[in-house]
Amino acid sequence: MRGRSELLTSFADFVRIYGDADDLNLDGSSGLNFTAIAAKAFFDGGGTQLFVSRVVGGVNSTAADGSGSTAGFATATDAGGDVTFSGRFPGARSNYTLELNWRDSENLLKLETTSAPEEGEVVFLDATGLTSTVRTTGISGQVPASRFPLDFRGLVRLEGDHYVIVGNRCEITADDGVAMTGTDFRPSGDPDGTEGILMAAGLVDSTDTSVVFTRVYAKAPTSGALQDGTAAVLTLTAETDLSAFTGGPHWGTLTTLRGTLNAAGSEFTVDGGGLNAGVATDIVLPLPALAAEASSAAGMMVQRNFDIDVFSGGANGEVIYSYANISSAPDAERSLANVLTPTPEKRADALSSPVSCAFAAGVTGERVIAALYDMFDSAALSPPASSVEGPRYLITLSGGDDGDAPVAVDYGGEVDEVNGNTGFAAFEDIEDITIVMAPAAAADAAAHQAIVAEMQKYCRKMRYRVGIVDAREGMALSEIREFRSNFDDSRLALYYPWVVIADPTGQRDTIAVPPAGFIAGVYANTDIQRGVHKAPANEPVIGALRFAQDINRFQQELLNPDGINCLRSFPGRGHRVWGGRTLSSDPEWKYVNVRRYFLYLERSIEKSTQWVVFEPNGERLWANVRSTVEDFLYSEWFNGRLLGPSPKVAYFVRCDRSTMTQNDLDNGRLVCEIGVAALKPAEFVIFRIGQKTADA
Repeated sequence: MRGRSELLTSFADFVRIYGDADDLNLDGSSGLNFTAIAAKAFFDGGGTQLFVSRVVGGVNSTAADGSGSTAGFATATDAGGDVTFSGRFPGARSNYTLELNWRDSENLLKLETTSAPEEGEVVFLDATGLTSTVRTTGISGQVPASRFPLDFRGLVRLEGDHYVIVGNRCEITADDGVAMTGTDFRPSGDPDGTEGILMAAGLVDSTDTSVVFTRVYAKAPTSGALQDGTAAVLTLTAETDLSAFTGGPHWGTLTTLRGTLNAAGSEFTVDGGGLNAGVATDIVLPLPALAAEASSAAGMMVQRNFDIDVFSGGANGEVIYSYANISSAPDAERSLANVLTPTPEKRADALSSPVSCAFAAGVTGERVIAALYDMFDSAALSPPASSVEGPRYLITLSGGDDGDAPVAVDYGGEVDEVNGNTGFAAFEDIEDITIVMAPAAAADAAAHQAIVAEMQKYCRKMRYRVGIVDAREGMALSEIREFRSNFDDSRLALYYPWVVIADPTGQRDTIAVPPAGFIAGVYANTDIQRGVHKAPANEPVIGALRFAQDINRFQQELLNPDGINCLRSFPGRGHRVWGGRTLSSDPEWKYVNVRRYFLYLERSIEKSTQWVVFEPNGERLWANVRSTVEDFLYSEWFNGRLLGPSPKVAYFVRCDRSTMTQNDLDNGRLVCEIGVAALKPAEFVIFRIGQKTADA
């Protein structure tokens, strides 16, 4: 909103920085986005370079960070305020939907059977027909031989010559049918809760005994080794009961568990802080416990690096921007706060990156993940079983508002060397601009004339610029003539009526829009194809289906003398610009091309003679100036842009004692007088036809 505008060379550039042509919501009511539509019309009509100044209500009181504007910024933050996403620019369009796509999509879960676990490794033991020889010394009295053989399903860890029942997480069924627990195998005299022990020797001592060790773990992903606290998600295919092996509750209908992995990939901590519905507290799940319900374990994926797609128009809308390879670690080089920084180092990112992100002080990677899950759309995160789509990690920004409609003072803008200029003032430092338009001004009946007055002041201040003025929609002939009577300036050109086009958003069949964008395209295309000397008239209006009002010859004859340029439709010739006059009452500056051509000559000569400054102001310098200007004007005459059969008739250049007084010389002034014979358009073509009698 503040600062110098950037050069746009296509409508795609406009969309990337300023958004598409979707409707705006100003003052609480929806309306067409005339600025975006005009930009599209300009490029479609042959324009190649466009500068845009973003104007919102109260823009002159807006700070560099956007605060103070009547337009609102869209945001999304978690309940704890650890992570905050914000739209970089104000407006309803910034109510984006973000979708996180995890880059580590490979299934890390591994289930392997083994005959000999490694020292210290936790595995799942599924054994049947174990005899009393599994009792170690000191517990033989606690488990009588009469209860053997027994079946064992649980977690064990090899330590030396025996297996420890990890956390006593197991199911033991004795021969008499009465269940036992791991504490029944604790060493004699040890308190309840002490992990029970099975002897390694004797686990398999008969043909009736079956022993299967299952190793379950999460392998390291290709993106790098696991670290303690790595965010991950465990997917189950069906309802699963692991309560006997976790010490926690039955999972119920949960099929997706979210939490963190340890560095070894052997333990998964199920988050009980809100990431999993129905889980009240954190539960440490040794992954080998999944072997108890091996058929339900579908996969394990880490969640630490991801991409973000930015959707406009909801989760099923259009992706307008993407951020790649972002880390959930707050201190990583490509953390959210670095990739989506509120203050990008590159100007291109500051203009086109639609979203920024900020962290609270001291935030950790675990809190970043928890904050993201707090913002995720819960319905999309857990789709119903009948859905063919998997979980989507969606975050919706809200609060973006287009604010109040800008008024004349907003268009006029202000010069602010610290925070940047606004409105028309934002164009003051750009030398390449020759045509100025305010397409949305005509939609505001109350402020229309005042906005055109601001454009008039700006064009006069900048000297070499011409403003295109739109009539308001549906103006009668008397209304457009009355409106025109408020201005008398050769740097303004008025066009009437509005143009009917196909709605670029597809929401309606047709819409009526101000003609400025189309006319600016005609100006630019005529400059490129023919030159500034050619009147930008009798040219087709590209994209027009028709005009909002049909102007006939008699209405044209009424409006044309007032300097009101009409847009007319002709059978077999399409829809054309049928006028090339300014709003000046001075007959010397009646035509747009004459006014613009003289501005072009003046500016070109001024720029090409900058070398003159501080040169000795004498005869040799005067001769060099005459030669420079004459060479330029000769080229103009030779290319048919000046009137006259010879250079002497077409132009003159005087720079000598006759153009300067001694006072001029004493005050360092070099005065050069130039006269040119400009070509004026053949506005009225008259053929005189007489009857001739044949001679006898």
